Amino acid sequence: MANITAAMVKALRDKTGAGMMDCKKALVEANGDEEKAVEILRKKGLAKAAKKADRNAAEGRVEIYLTPDYKKGSIVEVNCETDFVAKTDEFVEFTKEIVKTINVNDIDDVNALMGTSFGSGTFEEELKVKIAKIGENIVVRRMATIKAPENGIVNGYIHAGGRVGVLVAAACDKPETCEAIKDTLKDIAMHIAAMKPLYLNPESVPADVIEKEKEIAKEQLLKEGKPEQVIDKIIPGKIKKYFQEVCLTEQEYVKAEKKESVAEALSKAAKAAGGEAKLVDFIRFEVGEGLVKNACNMADEVAKALGE
Repeated sequence: MANITAAMVKALRDKTGAGMMDCKKALVEANGDEEKAVEILRKKGLAKAAKKADRNAAEGRVEIYLTPDYKKGSIVEVNCETDFVAKTDEFVEFTKEIVKTINVNDIDDVNALMGTSFGSGTFEEELKVKIAKIGENIVVRRMATIKAPENGIVNGYIHAGGRVGVLVAAACDKPETCEAIKDTLKDIAMHIAAMKPLYLNPESVPADVIEKEKEIAKEQLLKEGKPEQVIDKIIPGKIKKYFQEVCLTEQEYVKAEKKESVAEALSKAAKAAGGEAKLVDFIRFEVGEGLVKNACNMADEVAKALGE
């Protein structure tokens, strides 16, 4: 039987991130062969990850990655089970590595991500090892990438410790304008994080949504006793107000010193640099949107832990 030294255990821990005792046991089982010990740890990680795969993961973090030239930005939501784990340095760094991998490799879905090289293996292998180490289910829920037009720029913003992430893109008349509006675009990303627009502009609102809003407005006006001939004149104003509430370009810009829309604020920033710019796309992710959190008390958690 090989003599397992502290240095061997430390080297394996540094390589795999597994616990000291797990590393020692794996080295003993592998008779001191580090590569076999790594394989043993990975197999154990797969088993532990499988046990956790059906556990609810509705906490987590949103992270963004922007290329140095601000021509492409990616965003990802990675979920875990508790807010405590979501705030740990290990989970934060893991999420940052994931979104960079997505950006660099132009990955657009989770299945493609699973087979991508990541760390010392594929992402799927590293994910299962991470689940085993952290002790919670981890799920890459969704991702997206925005690429700027030929003369364009992408910027973004992370809010509330990774609870909300935003990417926003603009088209410019020339590269100099793009550089000039970079900070304004980040401020607009902050606006998006706070104001939660549903659509980019009025043109992007689906026709059926507009018709539904017209129906709602008409019903409200009829209840108020407005005559039919007057209602048709009022509804366009109601729809305009709806656009101001849900369309990014039409919303009142939160950082404006005086009343102006987001589109007007961007145009003003571009004009100050002698150019023109307009918004062309945005994405907003918020952790846990649409997910149902499990109600679980401490006693249940302890019982689960003892049962593993």
